[in-house]
Amino acid sequence: MSAFLQKLLPKHLLSRLVGMLARSENAAISSLFISIFCLFYRIDLAEAERSRRSDYRSFNDFFTRALKPGARTINGPLCSPADGTVAALGRIENDTVIQSKQHNYALKALLAAEDTAAFEGGSFITIYLAPHNYHRVHVPVTAELHSTTYVPGDLFSVNLRTADQLPDLFARNERLVCRFRTGSGPMALVMVGAMLVAGIRPVWANRPYKPRLQVSSEMKMTFSCGAELGQFEMGSTVILVFQEAIDFSVSPGDIVTMGQSLRA
Repeated sequence: MSAFLQKLLPKHLLSRLVGMLARSENAAISSLFISIFCLFYRIDLAEAERSRRSDYRSFNDFFTRALKPGARTINGPLCSPADGTVAALGRIENDTVIQSKQHNYALKALLAAEDTAAFEGGSFITIYLAPHNYHRVHVPVTAELHSTTYVPGDLFSVNLRTADQLPDLFARNERLVCRFRTGSGPMALVMVGAMLVAGIRPVWANRPYKPRLQVSSEMKMTFSCGAELGQFEMGSTVILVFQEAIDFSVSPGDIVTMGQSLRA
C-alpha cells in the first residue's frame, strides 16, 4: 500500500479494532484468524514452545508466541535483538541516521531527546520484522536499562516500500525508546509501532502502552545478552543505536535471527 493511501486511512482506529479482535479469546474468532494467517504466511511452528495452533487462546497469544527452550543460540557479545531483515545500518554523523536509499532522519527526533551528542560517530542498525517473524524483542548486549520514553505517534506501515516513500517514518510512528548503559557506552533500543500493531508491551508491563501522552520513566533493570525485553502485538521494526563504532557482520537486505552475532 502506498504512503499516500496510508495517509488517508484512520490508522489508529483500524489498529485498535484489529487489536480488539486479535485479543479475543472466542474460539471461533481466534481459530479463524490463526488459520488464515498460517495459510497466508506459511507459519512454521517447529521452533515455538507450543507447536499446535489449538494451544493458543487468542490470535495475539499466537502472534507473540515464545520459542521453545534451546531453539536459538545466543552469540554475544552483540546479537540480533529480533528475527527480521536488516533494513539499514551505518555510522551516525551530524545526528543523522539512514532510513532508506531515499531518506535520512534526525536521531534526536527518533529518540525524542534534546541531546544525542553521546552517539555522534557511533553506529546504528535497523531490523524490520515481517508479519511471519517471531515477534519478541531481546536485549542485544548485557546492559542496564536506566530510562524509557513512550512516544505516541502515527501508525504507518514500516515495510521497506514505505520506508522508501515516507520521510521521517520511524521518527513519526509510535515507539518505545529504551536507554541502556553497556560496557562499551550508552545504547538505545527503539521499538517502532506500525499499522495494525495492537500495541508495544515491555516485559515489565502486563498490557501494551496506550496511544496517548508521551511518558518517560526512570528504570533500573539489568539484562543479560539475549534476555527478552518486550513484544510487538503485530509486525514492526527495531532500531539499535550505539556510542561505539561497530563493524557489523551483516548488510542491508540480510535476514537475521534473534541471537545471531551482529559483530564482524
